[in-house]
Amino acid sequence: MGSVASKPAPLVSVKVESIDEKPARPSAVAPVSADGSLSLGSVKDWERSASSSQKTLLARTILAHSDIRTALAKRTARINNVHVFNTELEFKSGPVTNQKSSGRCWLFATTNVLRYDVMKKLGLKEFELSQSYLFFWDKLNKSNYYLELSIQEADRPLDDRLLTHLTGDLISDGGQWDMVVNLLETYGMVPQTVFPESTHSSLSGPLNKLLKTKLREHALVLRKLSSSLRASGSLSDAEVNSTLRAKKEELLQEVYSVMSATLGVPPRPDDKFVWDYYDKDGKAGRWEGTAKQFYKTFENKQHKIADSFSLINDPRNAYSKLYTVDKLGNLWGGRPVLYVNTEIENLKNAVVNSIKAGLPVFFGCDVGQFSEGGDTGIMDTDLFDYENAFDISLKLSKADRLRMGESSMTHAMVISGVHLDPSTGKPVRYKVENSWGDSTGNKGYWVMTDNWFEEFVYQVVVSKALAPKELVKVFEGSEKVVLAPWDPMGSLA
Repeated sequence: MGSVASKPAPLVSVKVESIDEKPARPSAVAPVSADGSLSLGSVKDWERSASSSQKTLLARTILAHSDIRTALAKRTARINNVHVFNTELEFKSGPVTNQKSSGRCWLFATTNVLRYDVMKKLGLKEFELSQSYLFFWDKLNKSNYYLELSIQEADRPLDDRLLTHLTGDLISDGGQWDMVVNLLETYGMVPQTVFPESTHSSLSGPLNKLLKTKLREHALVLRKLSSSLRASGSLSDAEVNSTLRAKKEELLQEVYSVMSATLGVPPRPDDKFVWDYYDKDGKAGRWEGTAKQFYKTFENKQHKIADSFSLINDPRNAYSKLYTVDKLGNLWGGRPVLYVNTEIENLKNAVVNSIKAGLPVFFGCDVGQFSEGGDTGIMDTDLFDYENAFDISLKLSKADRLRMGESSMTHAMVISGVHLDPSTGKPVRYKVENSWGDSTGNKGYWVMTDNWFEEFVYQVVVSKALAPKELVKVFEGSEKVVLAPWDPMGSLA
């Protein structure tokens, strides 16, 4: 979410027509294939046209044995997107983190934000918070959340769209800002050395597969019990729900058993632990307390986590409104996922204001679009010359990409710097701290152009103190637009 010699052409081309201009009356056109099947006659015509193009012939020579992302990456984009930023956080954190083979980017982005204050207060050279600690409590709560929904929706047929959606990725590694607020406010946080990584926190696939299998089985158990209890007619609705929840807790013990064996047993939020550390000068230090105390001790008192909220840019929906997603969450009864939808300029301003205030910025984006890892780490809409090489145009707007499932929030990272145009003060490019280790990008840091920000950044988290007052008022309001559970804004980064 690079400075360039000239602004890249926008991804969307729009034809402007006079409001008085009447559209031409459509006329029928006869297809080559009347029944809709693929016609070899059409293929013959297409090939005649393609083989007469020198551009296409050159593309065939090169691209048949080359990765199009490598072959069509523009040299100018790599030159223009330098890792230089004139507005950065003064304090530098480290090391660059690595989520490895897991989908925990939102937890890494969050802990990368939170560690700034810990490191500054204690004078540390390098430090990581335990992503695995938050991962454990999130996964256990998501298991409970899914089974609660299974109780709540027990009367729906199994092929109902809602149930199909809920059972698809019921305990995703991913998450959203409000979910991590729930975790931090309930369980606190601990240093990574207190609850370190395990094989299955870094390689979550096998664990997820096993847990999903058990949870789907548990859902059927609860559905069958619900049907039996209600058919008996001897219990009230409250008594039925109480009995189902007792059974759910019995089933969740199996989930806990699997998780504690594969991830370790985390300290409970009110258990005391001792953390020994060295500061940047090599002086030994010691901290003693609970996970909740650790969180409260080191959180930024001026810009508290619970007082930060998500600005999103979703052009499909009305701006200056509060949105939530139905049936989306991790802690049952916890803070819902909330978004204030607004113009993209407000997201940019939130980033600039936060960086100038010394705050790193959590943001959500579609990292797989027009991006390159390797030793460059570039996110730029002008990175690949697809249109010229294939003689095509890419016309989907940001709203259309969301409507068609072409794009959504897939990854969360941290913005720690921005390069502002000296004459206008507008952002040109952004410094991005990723969580894919130090072998990608510039030692783990990526560069994102302002054009890419506009097209593929969907979310920026901002402190209330740094957000426009009218948007804070929207966030604090009680009126919410509820999006369907399968809406793209329900994607978990």
